[in-house]
Amino acid sequence: MNMFRGIKIWQLYRAFILTSLLGNAEDLFSQSRSYLKMNDRIFSVELDVENGGILAAKDIKEYTFEDAYYNGINLRLGWQKKDSLSTYDKLYNNPTYGIGLYSSTFGKNDIGNPYAIYGFIRVPFHTDFSEKWKFDYRIGLGLSGNFKPYDEQENPLNLVIGSKNNVFIDFGIQTHYQLSEKIRLGMGLSFHHFSNGALQLPNKGINLIPLNVSATYSPSFPNYTPKDSLIDLPRKWLFHINYGAGFKQVDKNNDKLYFKSTLSLYGSKYVNPKWRMGLGVDLFYAESGNDELIAGDRKGKFSSMYSGGPAFYLVHVLNPRLLLNGNIGYYLHKSRFNGEIKKTFLRAGVRYYVYKNINTGVSIKAHLGKADYIEWVVGYTIGERLL
Repeated sequence: MNMFRGIKIWQLYRAFILTSLLGNAEDLFSQSRSYLKMNDRIFSVELDVENGGILAAKDIKEYTFEDAYYNGINLRLGWQKKDSLSTYDKLYNNPTYGIGLYSSTFGKNDIGNPYAIYGFIRVPFHTDFSEKWKFDYRIGLGLSGNFKPYDEQENPLNLVIGSKNNVFIDFGIQTHYQLSEKIRLGMGLSFHHFSNGALQLPNKGINLIPLNVSATYSPSFPNYTPKDSLIDLPRKWLFHINYGAGFKQVDKNNDKLYFKSTLSLYGSKYVNPKWRMGLGVDLFYAESGNDELIAGDRKGKFSSMYSGGPAFYLVHVLNPRLLLNGNIGYYLHKSRFNGEIKKTFLRAGVRYYVYKNINTGVSIKAHLGKADYIEWVVGYTIGERLL
């Protein structure tokens, strides 16, 4: 039964990443006719080669990553609007949405040769520094595979990842030089994170900060659109009700997956069109608190299964439907045997408004650098959002 639940949640995980998070879902689906015509889009193809930058604690570097050297390659297919009248396209200087394909090697069989597919948004920095030089940042999220996971007998050297498939998180900052009308050369710095959200242990995660060089081809690079200076922000508070659920392996020596869930209540307010801030509270449930193997003589007690506390709420609005969310919270009560190892908890995720004020998304809840679990979230917002 536990194996079935793990497989089922992973299947949901893959389906969600490959549909809802690959760029701007509104453009991909509700405006499909426009995409078939392609008259209002400019496409680009980027090849990105990167290497170096393995981040790990000293003991892990000397054990799991001994003699390892990272090399990676990305192929990104992107699209921009030619002449967008959208407020958010102007705010973000006509961003590029796209799909990326990633492949890499660490030169060690103990880790594997991971690949990934991910959706991304690339946002130009508006600058008059030079007509030839451009600067931008990139945010990406997707699914990776082909890791060689930890196994006590067959692969004991891999102490960082316990699953073949993992979340892939990508950030980057880059500069581009306009070599010709259709070609740009670039260089920059990236950050990659691989994690399964404690679905399978160990899950220390893999973190990389490689340097990269790239070449981008486009039939016509559009000019960056200046930001709007006057936008009437909603003055009233927004209120959010979210419910998230997932599974977690609590003990490396116990393969059982335990159900976890989160009920969140927040209030937030626009500080500018790109950002909302607010406060709220999170209530967590952990099935492992009802298992004698985990909770011992505290099995079944309310305090063993439930925890929570107040949280600071931060939202980065990418467009009216797509946003990034984050939290910094403090436990008023927690249980260490459920994996709640710090007094503070963190959250980073993505949300998409599928219909009016109904949204769905995925988050990683963590305690500093250690993942707690992956939350699959459905939420509802009360109030007027900026469209």
